[in-house]
Amino acid sequence: MLNDLSRIVHHVVLNSHVPAKALAKEVGKSYSTLLREVNPYDTGAKLGVETLMEIMRQTGNVDPLIYMARQFGYDLVPAPGSAGFRRRENMETAPQEQAAVGA
Repeated sequence: MLNDLSRIVHHVVLNSHVPAKALAKEVGKSYSTLLREVNPYDTGAKLGVETLMEIMRQTGNVDPLIYMARQFGYDLVPAPGSAGFRRRENMETAPQEQAAVGA
């Protein structure tokens, strides 16, 4: 489960409309630190929840949150009247991440 989540976050960072270097600056990390924290194969670095929230906020991609909700048996839907984030259908998501998210 954790490895799937790590892969989803890694994909969000590397495939966002926001370049990874710009995203790193927006979340208050150096480029190398951000890439290390989201690397699913680097077991020595950890991504904090505040950074994850800022990544989702800056990219508009809530795939990690959708995945977490589904792992606990919930569906994630935007609140009525809220602008919400861009829909996943408008995001370019790799097939393995689509399967992990449950699209």
